[in-house]
Amino acid sequence: MRKSVKVATVVAIVLLAGCAGKTEKKIALRPNTPLTQAPPAMVASAWSMMTEQAALQNGVEQKLVEAIIAVESGGNPTVVSKSNAVGLMQIKASTAGREVYRARGRAGQPTKAELRDPVKNIDIGTAYLRILQRQHLAGIRDPKTLRYATIVSYANGAGALLRTFARDRSQAIAMINALSPEAFYQHVQKNHPAPQAPRYLWKVTTVYRTI
Repeated sequence: MRKSVKVATVVAIVLLAGCAGKTEKKIALRPNTPLTQAPPAMVASAWSMMTEQAALQNGVEQKLVEAIIAVESGGNPTVVSKSNAVGLMQIKASTAGREVYRARGRAGQPTKAELRDPVKNIDIGTAYLRILQRQHLAGIRDPKTLRYATIVSYANGAGALLRTFARDRSQAIAMINALSPEAFYQHVQKNHPAPQAPRYLWKVTTVYRTI
């Protein structure tokens, strides 16, 4: 076993132990503070068995899931934001969590205990990425553009992104397909109404390229 794999395994064990050992007191960090625990490649390796399984089950790129984890929580499963986004993928139970439950035919929304569980958090977060790609962003043809659109939508919603092109969804998708991935990226940087959206796209894309 290579040394890097051993180190990653130790990181995963330590993080899981920390998650299991703290039942009440949680660490509150800013939701988009990147890389708080380890370099992106180590974060990706630490959770790779879980991200691989979730990515395969949901038909989502594993590397994208890992980049989002690195940016959202730095690989720390105990993180809870001020807006109650929980765990590795910083999932809000009342929005993304509820939407995943609804897609799976379940009522209600995930509990905080579920979202603190790394396996369930990654599963729900990856399922939400699938919903974004297969429903809200369906029709975007270029894989790179779709990845950019998914990243922005994960943080700020698909509706806000599409409305920067047109109010009509079909028209917005057609306008996106007329752009190159690079032009789409620049459009987000210049036109998205949420100031954090361009930064978030840059952060996740930068991490994506390093893992």
